[in-house]
Amino acid sequence: MSQDNLVKLESEGTEQGKGKGHILFTKKNKKKLKERLRLKKYNPLAKMHTWYKETK
Repeated sequence: MSQDNLVKLESEGTEQGKGKGHILFTKKNKKKLKERLRLKKYNPLAKMHTWYKETK
């Protein structure tokens, strides 16, 4: 993967706080998407789908 297209996604966790801070890396087309990403992905620490938001 090209390093300039990589973005870091950090988990917001569940309401109980499980899985908070889990990190994923994914690609992003920065020319088309100017705002930050917010995706729902599987979190293995919480063992369910949680929201991930883009961090620096």
